[in-house]
Amino acid sequence: MDYSRRKQVNQRSLTGAFVVAAGLIFGAVLPGQAALSDQQVTTLDTIKRDVSAASHSYQLIESLTTEVGARMVGTPGADLATDWAVNKMNQLGFDKVWVEESDAQLWQRGDLSASITAPYPHKLVAIALGGSVGTNGKPVEAEVVYFANLQALQDAPANSLTGKIAYVGYRMERHIDGHGYGKAVGARVAGASAAAQKGAVAFVMRSVGTDTNRIAHTGMMRYEDGVKKIPAVALSNPDADLLENMLHREEPVKFSLTTNASGPTGKTVTIANVIGEVTGSESPDELITLGAHIDSWDVGTGAIDDGIGIGIVLAAGHYIANMPTRPARTIRVILFAAEEIGLVGVRDYVARHKDNISNHMIGAEWDFGNGRIYQLEPGVGPSALNSIRDFATYLAPMGVALAPTNTAKGQSDMSLLGAAGQPAVNFAPDGLDYFDYHHTDNDTLDKVDQEALKVNTAIYTLFAWYAASSEVNFHQ
Repeated sequence: MDYSRRKQVNQRSLTGAFVVAAGLIFGAVLPGQAALSDQQVTTLDTIKRDVSAASHSYQLIESLTTEVGARMVGTPGADLATDWAVNKMNQLGFDKVWVEESDAQLWQRGDLSASITAPYPHKLVAIALGGSVGTNGKPVEAEVVYFANLQALQDAPANSLTGKIAYVGYRMERHIDGHGYGKAVGARVAGASAAAQKGAVAFVMRSVGTDTNRIAHTGMMRYEDGVKKIPAVALSNPDADLLENMLHREEPVKFSLTTNASGPTGKTVTIANVIGEVTGSESPDELITLGAHIDSWDVGTGAIDDGIGIGIVLAAGHYIANMPTRPARTIRVILFAAEEIGLVGVRDYVARHKDNISNHMIGAEWDFGNGRIYQLEPGVGPSALNSIRDFATYLAPMGVALAPTNTAKGQSDMSLLGAAGQPAVNFAPDGLDYFDYHHTDNDTLDKVDQEALKVNTAIYTLFAWYAASSEVNFHQ
């Protein structure tokens, strides 16, 4: 069975399992039962037909990746992205558009070269992890010590790495829901400080990615207070294989790393959440939120992470803004700043809006996946579950199953709004290929699955209209 065929079968199997489980937990809706009114179904059918056939979200991603490109915090691209988003929202028919500014720490990436110098010299493809210090242009060369995972590194004896370079070779697993990321990302976040505590002079790891391309994956790391800061880099998967092949020969392997002008600058920069609203016709103070993050890493053009999310939520707002009749509640689209460096923009948003979180009726974000949505998980009050079940029943023919849980808090940025009390819906898309491109130079427009994008945009638009038209209090 070829890979694409296997992917389809796996998705159908998962969908079927979720449908059965959802029926057990929420109560099955039998054929012929009228869950939604005829008028609601007619409107939903119109939205599904129109948006599924449109390419607005793809056009927006094309515009963003062509006219702006990479949008790393503190770079000209980030400022250009803010202006782009404000202009697009105004062009797309949003009633209100504004920015909310705050500050973030500035980190800069310098040039980097990495190589194995002995016993068999090879130049390697590597990338600095976000937040890493550099080498001030001077090479750091030392023997490499292998660890299978972060825990093995943390368990190493004290001072066992003095003058050496720690390498963690954990290989991320590929899964439709991306849960392999959680097992792999710990080394990226905490590996450098763990290595430094054992005396290491640098930290190297296999990229947190599922591809076999000779392209390295970046991503944020953290230093522990009071622990020496050492350089932290990720190797492409093929180069990690090469390094491990050499280590298996049981000869000392020396690694050389040089970076210029890389590291935290100690400066702050201005960031901006860009917010647009489609005003509700009856209850404008009640908000349905759609989120994505506007920043990206400085590699690639941020087409998938998170250009897809930006395209989806802007297209959804655009469609509803131009409907003949507005829904009762306001739809607020939030493009969060500085997600990649630690959810900085949404922290500011929650602080600013903490006194009216009760007006945030329900929200959803897109910040994962490239394939079609196969599952909806709610996180709402018990009285609202029947309404969510009714909506999920409508989505079922689109291949979307209702999860057997009611624990969604919102994805990515929205998770902090969920923690503050906003109900949420988490849509789970097929993410089998997401971590092939995540945080790499390969995150470009050609990787976007255009047909899946149409369906996913339709689902988000259907959700936004359904929630904004509903009289249900999703908090209760």
